[in-house]
Amino acid sequence: MNPSVGVVIPTRGHRPDTLRSAALAVLGQDYPGTVEVVIVVDRGDPIQVTDQMADLMSGQALTAGREQPFSRSAWVMANRLSPGLPGTRNTGIAALGTDLVAFCDDDDQWLPGKISAQVAALEAEPDAEFSSCAIEVEYGSRRVPRLAGTHLITRQHLVRSRMAMVHSSTFLFRRGALWVDESAPNGQNEDWDLALRAAARHPIVHVDRPLVRVRWGGSAYVARWADRIAGLQWMLARHPDLAVDPRGAARIYGQLAFHHAALGQRWEAGRWAWRAFAARRGEPRAPIALAVATGLVSARAMLGLLHHRGHGI
Repeated sequence: MNPSVGVVIPTRGHRPDTLRSAALAVLGQDYPGTVEVVIVVDRGDPIQVTDQMADLMSGQALTAGREQPFSRSAWVMANRLSPGLPGTRNTGIAALGTDLVAFCDDDDQWLPGKISAQVAALEAEPDAEFSSCAIEVEYGSRRVPRLAGTHLITRQHLVRSRMAMVHSSTFLFRRGALWVDESAPNGQNEDWDLALRAAARHPIVHVDRPLVRVRWGGSAYVARWADRIAGLQWMLARHPDLAVDPRGAARIYGQLAFHHAALGQRWEAGRWAWRAFAARRGEPRAPIALAVATGLVSARAMLGLLHHRGHGI
C-alpha cells in the first residue's frame, strides 16, 4: 500500500497566484496514493486565503477536463504556534495524520513525478527517514539545474556545503521523526538545521533529478541582512562542527562578511573576510564581501549576478 503524503504550504496570503500554482502542482502529482495539502497562513487572513482557493478546496480545479486524481484534499488553517516560518511548518505537521510529510514554499513548484520518485527512494532504504531531490532554480527567464552528484547526503556533506538542492521544498520525511526548531531567529536557516539533524540520524536519500522549481528573487527573506547574520550565528552556536571543517567555516565567515558589508558595517565585514581567508585562502565570498564593503558593487547587484547563474551568496 502506498504511504499517504501530507504537504505543508506556508504562506502569508500575499501572493495568491504563486500559492495557487504551488498547490495545483502538488495536488496534480501522479502519485497513486493519498495526498493531503494544508495551507498554513502566518500573520494573514485564513478566511481570505480560503476564499481565494475555494475551487481547490472543492476539487473543482483538479477535475476540470480529466478524471479526479486518487484521493486528493486541501484545506486552509491559521498558524497556531510561534509566528514565523518554523511555527507555520510545525502547525501543518501537527494537523496532518499522514505517513509522510513534505514541505513546499508558496512561490515554488513541484514538477511531475516528485512524490513517486522520493517515496520510492525512501522505500529502497528502510532505515531512512528523510528524502530530498535536485532543484531547478528559476531567476527571471533563466532556469539552472542544481544537482548534488550523489544519492546519499551525509551530515558531513551539509557541514562542508549548504547544498542548495537540499531545499525545504524538496523535503519529504516520515511524520513524527522530526520537527522544525522554532528558536531559529526570524526563521533563518531552519531548513538547513532540520536537514543537519536528519542527516545525523541517517543519511538523507536524495533523488538527483530536478523535481522542484525554486523561484529566486521573490523571497521575503532575501535582503534581511541582520536576520541572516543572526541565523548564521545561531547555526554556529547550535552546530559547533560547522566551524571545524575549513571549507564549511570559510563559507559561513564569507557570508557573514557579505551581510555585514550589505549593512554598511565595513569593519565587521573586513574582520569576517579575514577569518574566511584564514580558514581557506580560496574562499570566493571574502573578496566579494570586500568589494561590497568598499562600494565597488552593491549587495543587491552582486546577488542578482549570482542568482542569474543559479547560485546564492
